Amino acid sequence: MKLTGENILMRIFIGESDRFGHQPLYEALVEMFRKEGFAGATVIRAISGFGAHSVYHTRKLLDLSSDLPLIVEVVDNKEKIDAIMPRIDAMMGGGMITLEKATVIRYSPDEKKQA
Repeated sequence: MKLTGENILMRIFIGESDRFGHQPLYEALVEMFRKEGFAGATVIRAISGFGAHSVYHTRKLLDLSSDLPLIVEVVDNKEKIDAIMPRIDAMMGGGMITLEKATVIRYSPDEKKQA
């Protein structure tokens, strides 16, 4: 798959405890993106944050939150992002999704790992 030029970066902000069915929501999202042939997805675990309810979630040495913020990032073309958006909406109970233009300069597998 070749992915260069102007594309869309989608960020999905959810909580670590959010679920879809019997699995964590972030795992369900990443698996869906993989099955749908997206260029890739990354889950980033934050150390603190708050959302729509203004509940502060943080990771402290003595107080480990079980619901830290997560960000699922996906970059692909606008058509693929638009097509999958209704499925994402159906999977999420809360959270936030942002979209922005992203210029992809390089996207390729690591040839060293394939040798």
